[in-house]
Amino acid sequence: MEQIGRRRFVVMSLGLAGAVMLPNCSSDDSGTNGSSGANGANGNGAAPPVGGDVEAANAALAEPGSPGLVDEAAYQARIDRYLDGATEEFDPSNPVAIAAQLIAAHRDPDYRWDPSEVTVEGLDEVWERIDTWQDTRDFRFMYLHWILALADGSSEMTTLDPEVIEAIEQRMIDNRWQWNDPLPEGRIDNLWFWSENHLIIGYVSEYLAGQRLPDETFTITGLTGAEHAARAKAGIIEWVDHRARFGFSEWHSQVYMQKDVEPLLTLIELAEDPELVVTGAMGMDLCLLDMAGHNHNGSYTASRGRTYANTKTSPRESTFDMFKLLFDDTPFDHTEGVSGGATFLAGCTRYRPPQVLIEMGTADDPGVVLERHGIWVDGTEPVTDNPEAPFGYDFDDPDNLAFWWAHGALGLWQLTDVNLAAAEEFRLFETELMSDIAALVAINEGDPDRIREWLRANHSIVNFGHLREANSYGWRGDEVSLATVVDHRFGEMRDQIHTWQAAVDPEALVFTTHPANDLPESEDLRGDGRPGYWTGEASIPRSAQHERTGIHIYQPAWDETTDELLWSVFGYEDFTHAYVPQDRFDETVRDGNWTFVRKGDGYIALWSWRTPEFREYDPAVHPMLDMEEPYDLVAEGGPDNVWIVEVGDPSVAGSFEEWMAAVTASEPQVERDDDGFTVAWESPTSGEVTFGSTAAFTVDGAEQPIGDFPRHESQWGTVESLDTTFELESDDATLELDFATGTRTVGVP
Repeated sequence: MEQIGRRRFVVMSLGLAGAVMLPNCSSDDSGTNGSSGANGANGNGAAPPVGGDVEAANAALAEPGSPGLVDEAAYQARIDRYLDGATEEFDPSNPVAIAAQLIAAHRDPDYRWDPSEVTVEGLDEVWERIDTWQDTRDFRFMYLHWILALADGSSEMTTLDPEVIEAIEQRMIDNRWQWNDPLPEGRIDNLWFWSENHLIIGYVSEYLAGQRLPDETFTITGLTGAEHAARAKAGIIEWVDHRARFGFSEWHSQVYMQKDVEPLLTLIELAEDPELVVTGAMGMDLCLLDMAGHNHNGSYTASRGRTYANTKTSPRESTFDMFKLLFDDTPFDHTEGVSGGATFLAGCTRYRPPQVLIEMGTADDPGVVLERHGIWVDGTEPVTDNPEAPFGYDFDDPDNLAFWWAHGALGLWQLTDVNLAAAEEFRLFETELMSDIAALVAINEGDPDRIREWLRANHSIVNFGHLREANSYGWRGDEVSLATVVDHRFGEMRDQIHTWQAAVDPEALVFTTHPANDLPESEDLRGDGRPGYWTGEASIPRSAQHERTGIHIYQPAWDETTDELLWSVFGYEDFTHAYVPQDRFDETVRDGNWTFVRKGDGYIALWSWRTPEFREYDPAVHPMLDMEEPYDLVAEGGPDNVWIVEVGDPSVAGSFEEWMAAVTASEPQVERDDDGFTVAWESPTSGEVTFGSTAAFTVDGAEQPIGDFPRHESQWGTVESLDTTFELESDDATLELDFATGTRTVGVP
C-alpha cells in the first residue's frame, strides 16, 4: 500500500484545508538576572526596540561559578572531554565541525588546527541549500553564525579566509527570512518555516543577521538589518513566553529538543541585547527542565511528540551527547563526530545550567514527574461559522497562524478560510512540499464548506501532525524507568508520536506501536517522517500509567469504511508489535503471553492480549539493525490489542526470577465487546489496576487522573498550567523564573 510523508500529506490536507502564512540587565550578588518585557508581545503588538550593549549582555547572567549554578570545575572538565572527541577528526564541509575547532582554539591558546582548510568551495553543499531556498537552510544559518562570531581574527587559529566570511554575510542579506516576506516572481521557497523548532531557529538567525549587518539593506524585504532584528526580537520573546505558558508542542522530542537548545544557546552567546540574553537563558532553562525531568542513565526516557525510527532504536540518539555533557550519569562514551547541542554548550561563555536542574537529572530514585504540554483543540466538534478559539488566538486572524502551525494544527477545519487565502497569496501550492495539492483541492472543488466538513469527518486520519495537548507521566527509579503520554488522541493516527517507553539505559529499552505499513526493505530507519513501521502510530493507544505499571489499549478510530480514498493512501497493518532488542539485554524469558527482559538490575515485563511471537528477518533483506537476536515482537490477529508493562528491580522482589513470579502471580483479565476493552490486573507494585476503552483508570479502587496535569510537578516543585512563574528547589540549589517580569534567579536554599 502506498505511503506518503507527513509533510507531503500535511500539504495535501492543506490543499483541502488550505495553507497558512505568518503575517507580518545586569547581574547582582544574589544571582538574579533581570530584563524587562520578557513575557513578550503577541502577534498584534508592537515589536520591542532593538538594543546593543556587549558589556551589558556579557553581564546579564549570573557569572559562571555563582551559587546555584553547576559546579564550574566539573562542568569544564566534561566540556574538555567532549571537545577532545569532537575535534579529533575534522570535516571542513561541516559548519558545526568548524565551530567546534574555533571553540577549542578560543578555549586553549595552544590548540592547533588548520583554518586554511575552510574554503568557499568546501562549503558548496551549504551554499546550495541556502541559495536554492531549500528546507533546513535555517539550520545552516544558525551554525554559520557561530563561525562568524568565533572567526574574530584574535589569533592565527581564529582567522578564516575573508572570502568565507563575505560569502556568509552576503547570503544573510539575500535570504528570505519569514514565510510572509515578498516572494520574487519565478521563485518558490521550500523551507518548512512553521514547526516549533523552525520558528525559534528562524527568529534567532534573522535577529543575529540584522545585528551583525544593521545598516545593510536586505534584498527580499528592503528592510535594514536593524529592522529585521527588531521584528525577529518580537518573535523570540513570544516564542519563549509560549513555552513557559503552554509547554513544548513537540514534547520531549529528542530530535527537536536539540533544535530548540541550539538556537537558544546561539542567542544567549551572540546577542548584544541583554534582554534577549536573559530571555534566551530562561528559554534554555525550560528546555533543560524538560530534559532533566526525563533523564535516566543517559537516556531521554520519555514519551515524545515527534521522533523517528532511527532515533527511537539508536543506542545513542540525538540528545545523547548533550545529556552526557550535562549530567554525566552513563558509562557510554560520547558519539563520534560533532553534536550541535553539545558543541554550543561547550562554546557558551555566558550560560551555565542551574544546579537544581542538574540534580533533578541525576537524583537517586527520582520518582514521578507529571507535565502538561500543548493546546487543546477538538477537530471533531461540529462545524460552526464562528468557532471559539482558546487563549484569544482567533482562528480567522492571519496574525495567529504562526501560533497554530507551531502546534501542528495544519488541517483543522477551523482554519480553512484563512489558510486558503494565505496559500493563494504566497503560492504555496507550487512548492515541493505541496506538489500534490491541486488534485486534492479539485476533489473538493475548492469549496471551503466542503473542505471543512471533509476535514471534520476525517479528523482521525488527516490531522496526524496535530500536536494536541499532551499530559506526560514519567517514573524513574535507579535501575529502570517508565514513561507515557496518557489518554492522548485515542485511536487516531499520529505520524511521529512515541507513546510510551520502558528503559534501563540508552540501549536497553522497550516500546510498542501499531504500524501503518510493513517493514521496508531498507537500511534507512528514519524514512520521511510518515507514520511507518516503527515511526508514529497508525492508531494511538489509550494509555495510562501509575509509577511502575502501564496499560495501553489499541483500538483504531477509523478503518477502510471511514473514507475509501484515504484508506487507499494510508491504511494500516492488522497487528501491533513491540520493540524488544534482545541483544541489548542480558536475559530474555518468554512465559505464555508475557515477555521478560533484564539488563543488570533493571527488569521489564510486557504482556499482550493477543499472543505475541518474535519475527525473524533476513539481514540481507532487512539490514536495518545490527543485532543477531530477533527484536520485533509481533501480536498478530488484529489492530486492536492490549499491552501491559511492568518495570522492576531487586527492591521490588529480589532476584529477576522472584520478580517474574510476582508479576505472573496474577493473570490479566481482558474483555472485548463492540464498545471496546476493559482490563483488570493485580500488579506486584501498584496493586489492582483497572482501565478500559471508555473506563476510568483505577489503582486499588481509587480513580487516577489521566489528564489536566500541571505544567510541571515533581519533588522539586509544582508549576500549575499557564503559570508564568517557575520555582524549583533541591537540597543544594534554587531556581526561580518569572516570565511576567523577565527575571531569572539562581541561588541556594
